[in-house]
Amino acid sequence: MAHNPHAPQGPEGTSDPAGNTQMFRAFVDEGEPQRRQQPAAVSSGGPRTGLIAAVVAVIVVLGAVAWLALG
Repeated sequence: MAHNPHAPQGPEGTSDPAGNTQMFRAFVDEGEPQRRQQPAAVSSGGPRTGLIAAVVAVIVVLGAVAWLALG
């Protein structure tokens, strides 16, 4: 484990939580550049498609209500 002079000094065999955290962070940080290099997924519209569908649905409903009211 990494030497940590600020850790409490105890008998041999006790684990150093700060050292374990440092090793874990080093392990996690090691894999980050590979994830950043992957191309981002291309969005197929997402919320914009849902918004357009909702506007069309509202227009159809208002048209049906107006047709029934005036017919």
